[in-house]
Amino acid sequence: MKTSKEIIAEVKQIFATSWVIRDGTKVPEPEDIKLGNDAVLLDGTVLYADMADSTALVDGYKNWFAAKVYKSYLVAACHLIRNNSGEITAFDGDRVMAVFMGKTKNSSAAKTALQINWVVIKINEALKSKYPNSAFQLRHSVGIDTSNLFVERTGIRNSNDLVWVGRAANYSAKLSNISEDSYSLYITEPVFTALSPDTKYGGNPKGLMWEKAHWKEGNLTIYKSNWYWEP
Repeated sequence: MKTSKEIIAEVKQIFATSWVIRDGTKVPEPEDIKLGNDAVLLDGTVLYADMADSTALVDGYKNWFAAKVYKSYLVAACHLIRNNSGEITAFDGDRVMAVFMGKTKNSSAAKTALQINWVVIKINEALKSKYPNSAFQLRHSVGIDTSNLFVERTGIRNSNDLVWVGRAANYSAKLSNISEDSYSLYITEPVFTALSPDTKYGGNPKGLMWEKAHWKEGNLTIYKSNWYWEP
C-alpha cells in the first residue's frame, strides 16, 4: 500500500518524464508497452458497438435473461469484428471496442457495423422464438471514427491495461450513444469518404446506404444508416 506522499510523488514523476513514442503497424498487446511513459502511435479506425436501453433491461427483466441478451450481442459482435480483421481492445459493460488498421480499415469497420445490424435482427428473432410472451426487443448503436491514436499502458502492477487516446476513440464511443428508432449505425465523414463501393452502396438497383446528418454534440457532419449486411 502506498502512502499519499508516495502517490503524489508518482504523479509528479509522470509529468516530469518524457514520453518514449514509436510508430506502430499493428494493434499492440498490453505487454508490448511498458508501464512507464511508453507509447505507440497508430493510424486506426475505432468501432464501438453498444447495446441500447440496458438499464431498462436489467431493471425490468430477470438477471439470467439480461445476461443472455448481453452475451448474445457481445459474442456475435466479437465474431464479426474478428471475421473482418478487427482487433477487440476493450469491453465496457454492454459494449465492445475494436480497432481496425490497414488500407481497408474504414470499409472493414463499416462492413462489421452493417453485419452487426443484421445479427441484431437474428437475435430478436431467436428471442421471440424462445420467449414468445416477452415484449423485449434488442436495440443497439454502433459508432465509427478514424484518426491517429496514442496508445499507452496505465494502471499499477498486476492491475493495468491499454488506454487509447485520440479523436477516434472518443468520437466513436460518443456516436455509439446516439439512439434513434430507425438508425443504428453512425460514422464520421472521414470514414464515409474512405468507404469502398460495396460498403457505401447496396440494394438492387444500387443505392447509397448512408444518410448525411449533423451531429450536434461534436458539431460535425456524420453519416447514419439502418441497412444491414448478411455475413
